[in-house]
Amino acid sequence: MTLLLKPITRLSLFQTHFQINNNNNPRARETSVSCSWSHGAHKIVREFDPKIPIEKAITPPSSWYTDPSFYAFELDRVFYRGWQAVGYTEQIQEPRDFFSGRLGNVEFVVCRDDNGKIAAFHNGWTYGLNGELRKATRISGIEDFSINDFGLVPIKVATWGPFVILNMDNEILQKDNIDTDNVASEWLGSSSELFSLNGVDTTLTYVCRREYIIECNWKVFCDNYLDGGYHVPFAHKGLASGLSLDSYTTSIFEKVSIQSAEGGSKEKEDDRLGSKAFYAFIYPNFMINRYGPWMDTNLAIPLGPRKCLVVFDYFLEASFKDDKAFIERSLADSEKVQENTQMEDIRLCEGVQKGIESPAYSTGRYAPNVEKAMHHFHCLLYDNLIN
Repeated sequence: MTLLLKPITRLSLFQTHFQINNNNNPRARETSVSCSWSHGAHKIVREFDPKIPIEKAITPPSSWYTDPSFYAFELDRVFYRGWQAVGYTEQIQEPRDFFSGRLGNVEFVVCRDDNGKIAAFHNGWTYGLNGELRKATRISGIEDFSINDFGLVPIKVATWGPFVILNMDNEILQKDNIDTDNVASEWLGSSSELFSLNGVDTTLTYVCRREYIIECNWKVFCDNYLDGGYHVPFAHKGLASGLSLDSYTTSIFEKVSIQSAEGGSKEKEDDRLGSKAFYAFIYPNFMINRYGPWMDTNLAIPLGPRKCLVVFDYFLEASFKDDKAFIERSLADSEKVQENTQMEDIRLCEGVQKGIESPAYSTGRYAPNVEKAMHHFHCLLYDNLIN
């Protein structure tokens, strides 16, 4: 259950071999199985009450982070519904560029056809850029088979800024061009303008990627991100030295929370952090960090009840893309801080997962002044899972 976004690739046909009967709903078997455990999962969901104010609220129970049936349930209710970030537009800049991936049990491919249109499909045999079946292997002897009946099942796909997002809902198929304003409203709500104002746009240039497999539930990583800087002065002394933590603020929107803080340098605008840091969490698992001329994104992909893949992508403002000395110096500084920070976060998240799995732990409490974004995340999860 991994999402490995391949480097930019170009070829005439997709040559992928995941056996899916495209006349059937690719999630049909999982959906039918889900009926048998949904009652138990609903019971676990109700152990959290989103109506209790954060000052009195109890965190979700440990079973949200450990129970295998709950994990399968949230795949269906959280990740197979609504918009999900899966890649970025530079991966499909030219006609015939494509990337493929996997989320839960869903194999997908995203491509740009010869006319420049972006499309996404559930993955299968060997197909053309329009999703038509070109070649089916090892089916000699099959009867009443028509290639026209086995094209790829489309997935709703859109772009916003530099990002590619998918909606895998069974009831929604890609037919026409999608209105960008509607996508922004559905994915980002009333916070969309803040992203543009803070430099999250298509002018950014992709630089590099880092990937980490972490032995923790995907929500543990998100919780760690959403604690309002609570753990930063204790776990990330290098990062804390570049931020004014007294200036830390959190703003809550429909499906987005934004944390911001003043950076370490107001005089040197080419400083790695710049004068302000902007940290945005887009429900359910996508994080955008904008600081100085840089942006990096974190995508937490569930791999199981106690394992996730976190993909870090780094972007740079176009005006700096030819300044090799700045890039080398900034990346060197970033490696020192970011690699240390990421390793510290990995150790922290894996330690939290072990603590959650202890029979001595059941639920916890929130720090009301700083963990509003975390509480908001848990409430959004509850709404998805209970309905």
